[in-house]
Amino acid sequence: MSSGNDPQPQTLSKPTLGEREAAELVDRVFGLKVSWIRSLPSYDDQNFHVRVSAEGAEEYVLKITNSEDSQQSDLIEAQTQAMMFLSAEGFPSATPYLTRDGNIMSLESAGTGPGSKKYMVRLLTYLPGTPVAKITTNAQILYEIGRLAASVDKVLSEKFQHPSIKSLHRGQFIWNLANVPLLDQYIYALGQNKYRAVVDRVIEQFKGKVIPKLSSFRACINHGDLNDHNILVDSSSASLENPQYRVSGILDFSDMSYGYYVFEVAIAIMYMMIESPDPLSVGGHVLAGFESILPLTAEERGALFLLVSGRFAQSLVIAAHTALLYPENKEYLTITAKTGWKHLMTMFEVGQETVEKTWFETAQAYTQNASA
Repeated sequence: MSSGNDPQPQTLSKPTLGEREAAELVDRVFGLKVSWIRSLPSYDDQNFHVRVSAEGAEEYVLKITNSEDSQQSDLIEAQTQAMMFLSAEGFPSATPYLTRDGNIMSLESAGTGPGSKKYMVRLLTYLPGTPVAKITTNAQILYEIGRLAASVDKVLSEKFQHPSIKSLHRGQFIWNLANVPLLDQYIYALGQNKYRAVVDRVIEQFKGKVIPKLSSFRACINHGDLNDHNILVDSSSASLENPQYRVSGILDFSDMSYGYYVFEVAIAIMYMMIESPDPLSVGGHVLAGFESILPLTAEERGALFLLVSGRFAQSLVIAAHTALLYPENKEYLTITAKTGWKHLMTMFEVGQETVEKTWFETAQAYTQNASA
């Protein structure tokens, strides 16, 4: 979503190619003729869904990385290699179609004249499925998403090796959950209101109660953005009353960085709350799935409430800031804000102790049912 070690949320570097330019790019770089193309919504990159004139009418996503992140080829290389690794390990992750030169990506110029910029271009396999944002979530898929979050981080941290992996140490990366205190410099975008007050509270509590404990958390590689638009599902049952889902796609690895296992479950809980009619109950189901693969320590569990609150604060503050830069993309940028503010306020009104009790009792019920 944003650049590597620059604490600034994205400046004006989003690509603005038209469909014809994008189709010409696919032909020139990848040697494929586009028969159909349409733009996909995105935060600060540009994505196109393309169908090519080949046997089987193959479908891809053309991903054009913003000009700022495009300067970090090692980081994009690491992210793409991680996607390929996960696909080989059996996860539903996209893989790149190679360029005419046999590479997984290519740095390309767009526009003409002195103001033209260079963008990293990749063509990724198109993954079928419905975004979690478009279904009514139930306990079963929330549990599966928790399992997915733990499984992805565990296999990446234990088995993924590549020379570019060191680029995932992104100290000042604004979306890393350790960097909630960096929000101080963007909070002006909220103006002065009750929302600003609760975010101030989150940041101060985060500084006092989470930052000193980071060294006690177990480190890993985080996907970093398992949100309701980046997880695709399909239905594995015909029942309309009680649908069963399975994850069919994991999208957008651009927020990958070194972090901690507990970060991933907190991020997943926060985004699954956005889609739920009963948001405070969500955490227990996601946590149960996560802990079926990787049980949290007492210290990690104790930080969960503030980590979930911290991710809400990141999403809401950075969206408000970025919407000032990209007013034409405001609707997409503030998609989480529609319900996000309400949920964050509710968490603090209900209080940490009550919210944690709900989460931990729900997770405990899974353990008891499994052993019964």
